[in-house]
Amino acid sequence: MRLDAGSDDERDLCDQLAEVGAAVVRAGLVVGSGGNLSARLPGADACWVTGAGTWLDKLARPSFVRVRIDDGGTLTAGGAPPAGPTAYPPLAPSSEVALHLATYRARPDVTAIIHLHPQTALLLDALGEHIRLVTTDHAFYVRRVATVPFFPPGSTELAEAAADAVRDGTNCVILSRHGCSVLADSVELAHKRAHNLEEAAQLTYRALAIGRATELRDQPPPASA
Repeated sequence: MRLDAGSDDERDLCDQLAEVGAAVVRAGLVVGSGGNLSARLPGADACWVTGAGTWLDKLARPSFVRVRIDDGGTLTAGGAPPAGPTAYPPLAPSSEVALHLATYRARPDVTAIIHLHPQTALLLDALGEHIRLVTTDHAFYVRRVATVPFFPPGSTELAEAAADAVRDGTNCVILSRHGCSVLADSVELAHKRAHNLEEAAQLTYRALAIGRATELRDQPPPASA
């Protein structure tokens, strides 16, 4: 089954993810074929996730595969054409698909997940420095940042640790020595959170560079957030 067989809403989700993929590469939040994205319709029992080896700045509808969430990631539709003289090898889901599925199972409210490799956020974590939420936008979009210790990329241990870290409503989690996972109830909001997370990390790093990071205090989230 090709993506074109999906609903209009599903096609729109994948188009949104493709736009975000190009944007995060331009912003330097990931390079090459690193990172992966997924989204689902509210309440859906399956999600669309980037295929293995796809480059986030070159995504198109055939770059995504549809996998079930509750039964271990059974593939239900993919970007590769049906078998035939011009068929490509079947497209497998990202090697990080377990991370996405575990998070969706832990957070029924989440409909979009962005997994990136933001260098400043990762550097601060490696140095044992927490990211300060400096601005009102950081406080509103990020709210708080969780961290999980290093587990091999693509492992069940990583997927379960990341899911546990967001069960309390946290939407931004640093995966030590690896990347970050950012969640939301829309692709657009997940994108905004990813940018604000790295911007907060960059400001924290600049404060450290001039020896004044201890003066930074987290901006409290707005009462209505």
